Parts: sequence; C-alpha cells; structure tokens
Amino acid sequence: MKIVHIVPGFGGTFYCGNCLRDSGVVASFKKAGHDAITLPMYLPLTMNGENSNDEIPVFYGAVNIYLKQFPVFRHMPKWFEKLMDSSAVLKFAAKKSGSTRASGLEDLTESMLLGAEGHQSKELQQLVDFLKYHEKPDVVHISNALLLGMAKKVRDEVKVPVVCSLQDEDVWVDAMHEDQREKMWQLLADKGKDVDAFIAVSDFFACVMQKKMSIPDEKLHVLHVGVNPDAYLYSKPASDPQAIGYVSRICEENGFEVLIDAFILLKKNPAFKNVKLKATGGQTGDDTKFIHKQINKLKQNNIESDFEIAPDFTPSALQNFFKSTTLLSVPVLNGEAFGLYQLEALASGVPLVQPELGAFPEIIKATGGGVIYKPNTASALADKLAEVLLDPEKLETMSLAGRKAVEDHFDCAKLSSQMVDIYKTFI
Repeated sequence: MKIVHIVPGFGGTFYCGNCLRDSGVVASFKKAGHDAITLPMYLPLTMNGENSNDEIPVFYGAVNIYLKQFPVFRHMPKWFEKLMDSSAVLKFAAKKSGSTRASGLEDLTESMLLGAEGHQSKELQQLVDFLKYHEKPDVVHISNALLLGMAKKVRDEVKVPVVCSLQDEDVWVDAMHEDQREKMWQLLADKGKDVDAFIAVSDFFACVMQKKMSIPDEKLHVLHVGVNPDAYLYSKPASDPQAIGYVSRICEENGFEVLIDAFILLKKNPAFKNVKLKATGGQTGDDTKFIHKQINKLKQNNIESDFEIAPDFTPSALQNFFKSTTLLSVPVLNGEAFGLYQLEALASGVPLVQPELGAFPEIIKATGGGVIYKPNTASALADKLAEVLLDPEKLETMSLAGRKAVEDHFDCAKLSSQMVDIYKTFI
C-alpha cells in the first residue's frame, strides 16, 4: 500500500512527541512492507538538526505562508519564495519566538483551514500536484485537524481516501483570542466533513474532539500511540543516586514550573538530599526567560547543583537519559491527548508520576507503569514523588509492568497494522 503521512515539521529545536509519533508510524509501515513516506509542512522534520529526508520538499514553508497573510506579499517573485523556503531560512524561523504560539496566528490558522479559499491556495495546489503526479498514494493521512483545509482538494483531485489523526488540537485553538475560538471550532467541524475517518490517540481525546467537532460515531476511531520496544534498552530505575526525569519541551504549559517547585519542596526533606532533577526536550525563543526564572529559584534554595538540562534529546541520548533516572514526571498544566514520552520512559523501565488530567490516567491504568496525583500542584506532586521514591519495591514493580505493557499493547508495529486495517475499509 502506498501511504503518505502529511505532518507539520518542528525544526528540531524541541522534543515534539506528535512528530515523533508520526515518524514512528511511517517507519512501522515501511518495516511491514508498505511504500510509506512522511511529507513535512511549515518547517523541516529534524531532530537536533538532522534532516529526515532531503529528497522530499517542505510544503507550505512557514515564512512564506506567514508573509502571504499580508497583501503586499501575495504576489512574490519565484526567486524570493524559493529563498524563503530554503533550509537555512526555515531553520532560523524555527528558533524564533512565537513559532509554536497560537495567539497572534488566528488569521493564519483560519486561512489554512479555508484551503483553496485561503491565502495559501497556491501552496495547496503544489502539494496536490506532488501527490497526484509524483507520489500517487492509495491513502493520505494528515497529522492533525488543523490541516483539514487541504482534505477536500486532496480527495477530489488525487481521488484517494483522507484520514485525519486527532492529537492536541485543543491546545492550539483554546489558546487563541476568546473571540476566535468558537469560530475556529465551527470551521474545524465543517472541514471535518471532508475526511473519511478520524483516528484519536486516546479514549479521552476522542470524547473531547467528538464534542467540539460534532464527529459522528461511525467516522471516529481510537488507536493509542505506540513505540518500537526494541529501540529502548530496559534497565531498573536508577537508585544511586535517585533522579527525577522530565522529557518534553521545557516550558510553562508543560508544567515545568510545577516540577521545579515540587523539587524544591522535596529537597527540604533530608531524606532526599541526594535526589537529582534532570530535564531534556529543548525549547523555543518563547521559553528562555521562563527557564532562567526557574533556575534562579534553584539557586536561591542552594540546590542548583542537583539540577541539569541535557541539550541532546536524540534517541541515543535519551537512552542514556532514561538509564540515569528513577521516575519521570511531566506535569502538563491541562493534561495532554497522550504524551509519547510516557511510552519512551516505560519502554526504558522508568515509571511515571503524572497528574490526573487528560489521557494520563488512561495510559497509567492501561500500563500499570506509574501513579497519578491530584490536584496538579507543586505540593501534591512533591508528596507523590516522596511516596514513590521511598518505595523501591513499588518502583521495580511499576518498571517491569510498564515495559511489558509497551511490548504487549503499545508496540508501534501492532498498532500500525490496525491503522492499515482502517485504511482498507475506505480503499
């Protein structure tokens, strides 16, 4: 089967679980013998600067589509468009503040969802022509509902089924200006009629998006995220010293401040004087000031030496990171649709301590590889961290259960096979 996955690139400046999840699915398709490719939009699909595939162009270059929101740039000469889509310019754009911030990009989001009626109609036609004449797929799978503007034209001109994943769109839309949110959800619901099926990454998020987009039951499927267990080396939770791990973009929204404050509270207890805190996952320009503020808190409490940020979050670096950690906590403020880092930790033998928000309880119940706490405050997290760190037997039990669950139920190869079965119902 010829499968094209269309995904938004992230430029490699931070850990993007959704991007890694999509890349993992395509890798599983290829391993199973399918002809599958990842087609990036906006920014290159990179990890710490490594190109995923230089032969496939980046469509809807982030700089060009932003400029075309302004009338003066809608008729740029081809040489200028080509320059703005160059690898150097796109990598520079990925590092700038606001590249992942919905506020201020409401008009651009609307224009993208309007598809052929938006200001990026030329880019849409280029993508459709690439699919029609170059790739000739059997099915097109778009990474999230914010890309629904292309669905109708792809279906009509390429004449193939279009499937859409659902993963964390609410984080983007609900961060918009209050006046724009209802309008955007209605537009998403309207454009959702142009796809053959939706695949949500968790039961929790399926319920969220079905309500917000009025998705009929027959179009909605749930398929958990998966990883390749063989890509992770299992080891028991680190004990000498114990260390709390954090893997995600280091920002306020992902609860990094909650974890820092919880760590400060934990360290006030002499029983945890040797416990470390390790973070990795990168950042954007928006996060620099916030991170400095958190480090200053650690300095004021004389525990800065017990904290480190690992700048490298490539797969090989993450293996070493997980080997040196006792448990993982990413206390995302409003929860998450899934959170791939959970599976990466569990596959490595690292248990989870997560807030009772979003899909976190669903994943922990399904794996037995962690515990939840509430409310999502520093004090509640500190108490739960202390409880788990003082119970080595429970840590080992959760470690073994988490690894087994990944092998049995969250293996990317098995889940990708189920996804192909969904495709076949429309081909």
